[in-house]
Amino acid sequence: MPEASQPDTLKPGVVELPEVLDLKAATPLTVEFLSLRGRPLDVDASRVRRLGGQCLQVLLSAAKTWKADEIGFALVNPSGDFNEGLKRLGVAAASFTGGDKS
Repeated sequence: MPEASQPDTLKPGVVELPEVLDLKAATPLTVEFLSLRGRPLDVDASRVRRLGGQCLQVLLSAAKTWKADEIGFALVNPSGDFNEGLKRLGVAAASFTGGDKS
């Protein structure tokens, strides 16, 4: 089948996280994840300079949702600040492994 005839939900998605993941970023991030549900997803954390608890909850929820749906979810290129934020909030980067990457 030509690629154009494949369902849109099979195309992989990419979420590029903003520099500041605070309360103001939580709702737009949630909306973005919801719009990409059903697709394999890479979450690029290379630009993150500050990670807050509300966005961490959104990220963890998305990772669990993709895992439950058995669809690939990968956290890619985490910045040093992102990793430090995870450590400060007591979360391991391994918490972001999803289903099979397809």
